[in-house]
Formats: sequence, structure tokens, C-alpha cells
Amino acid sequence: MRQLSLSPLLLLTYAGVSFSLHPTLLPARTRRSAFKFRTTAPIPVQHFSRISLSATDDDDQSAESPDKSGEATPIDVDQDDRLYRIRLPRAAGIEWGTDLSFAFVYVRGLEPAQPADIAGVEVRDQLCELQAVQEGSSPVPLIGAPFDYVMEAFATLDKTVTTVDLVFFRGAKEELKALCAGTAVTKEPETITVTVIENKGANNERKRTLTAPVGVNVRELCVDNGINVYQSVTRWTNCKGKQLCGTCIVNVSDGAIQTNRKSMDEDSTLRENPDSYRLSCVTFAYGDVTIETFPPVQASQWTR
Repeated sequence: MRQLSLSPLLLLTYAGVSFSLHPTLLPARTRRSAFKFRTTAPIPVQHFSRISLSATDDDDQSAESPDKSGEATPIDVDQDDRLYRIRLPRAAGIEWGTDLSFAFVYVRGLEPAQPADIAGVEVRDQLCELQAVQEGSSPVPLIGAPFDYVMEAFATLDKTVTTVDLVFFRGAKEELKALCAGTAVTKEPETITVTVIENKGANNERKRTLTAPVGVNVRELCVDNGINVYQSVTRWTNCKGKQLCGTCIVNVSDGAIQTNRKSMDEDSTLRENPDSYRLSCVTFAYGDVTIETFPPVQASQWTR
């Protein structure tokens, strides 16, 4: 994957109640030696994590070395289809938001029929850059900047500025961070494989492989595919998955770590059986597992 051909930006790591911004993150006209944003207590945070945003080999500046030119390079939006630059009035009708990290500002809401809404900006687009449409202005990099800093960047625009160029990223924060780092976002699998062994050890033993969504309920998956998890008359007199009868016992012979933890009630019901035994009605699979129906149970298992 190609890395963005952007200027080196700094991702400020949120860690508590105070932010200390590196000077290279500040517009030239507002730089000063002690520029901080605080929420409650004046505890400066000195931990900065740099995301490499340049595809060139010349860009070796460290996060602690300010750009001597005092100007940032505009984001090249042609490097990725999810990036776009748009010119809007200063009052564009955008409500800004962020998550609990108080960084990575995005579009939280749009006022209907206002410039941003009409221009095609969408809710949850990530804000990446701000530049005043004014002679001699420089782009202000905003990827990873704290919410207060972004608001300050807008507030400190010259009073004569009526139009701004904004760069947005259409995607999630994790995707933007991955794009900046030149890596791919690893997505969790949407489906899993559940292998069911029926009547293990018997002459009519059968193995079936089922594909199911992540988090599937084992009992429901088996019943929906015509697999009986009950013995004797409980096949017709069971509680239908309400965890009342304790008769839908299966053995998770492989992949138990991919299932939810036992509750105290389930653990008590199965207390004299192996740890791999589960009540299928309250077992949920989040990865590939192998289960066995009709496992042998102790004579004291009154529910059988």
C-alpha cells in the first residue's frame, strides 16, 4: 500500500487531563512557548507519537524537530480515493465531535440545507486539514489533533477570512491511522466454522461443518440445521433455550477459548462434568470451534 504523500504530522497521544502541543502543530501566527489545553489540572503530557505521512526518503525529521520553514505541505488528496478537499464558507453548518480520546475530530452532525450539507460532506467524515482561503496562508494539519486545538485553529483565523479549504477522510479513525502509517486495517472475520460431531464413537457417528456468523448461539445453530443436542424425551420437553432444564449439554472439544465464559449458574449445573462441557443454549462462538453432541455425563447429572 502506498503511503500518503503528506507533510510529517504529529499524532498527539491523549493521556489524562492536559495536552502539550508540539510547536509544529500550531499555525505560525499562534505559536508560543507554552501553548497548552487543560481540562482540570495543569499536568503537561510530553508523550508524542509520530505517524509517518511522507512517501519521500528525505523526510527524516523527528517529532521533536520543528519544520524550519514554518509551513506545512498540503495533503495530496489524489493519493487515496477516501481523501477529498472541499471549499466551504467559514460558517459551514458542521457540528464537530470526537471520541473519548478527545482527538481525531470528525463531522458529528450537519445542519440541513447548509453549505457543508449541500456540498456533500457526510457525518463521520474525519477532519484532516484546514487552510484559510487567503493570500499567504498555510495549511494547518489536524490529523490526530485534540478537539480543543482544532477549535482554536478555527477561532484564530483572521477576521477577514470568510472561506476555508478543508480536507476530509471518508472512513473510520482506524482506517485513517492505517493509511497514514501505510498499513492495512485488519478486520475481524465476519463468519466462523463450527464443526459438529454427532454420536461420537457410535456406528452412526457423523461430522458436519457449518458456517455461521461471529457470536452465533451454539444451540440455535444446531437446531436450525437439524442437529439434536438433547437426549431422550428432553428433545420434546426442553425449555427451548431458556437455561431452565440443563439438558442441552455439548462438549467443546476444540476452540473453547473462542466461546464466552461460563456463568456461575452454568458452572454449577455442570460441576461434576469436564470443564469442556457446556450448555449449548448459553454458549456463543466467536471463532472456529468443534463440538460433540451427546457427551457422556455423570450419573449424578440429574438433568439427564
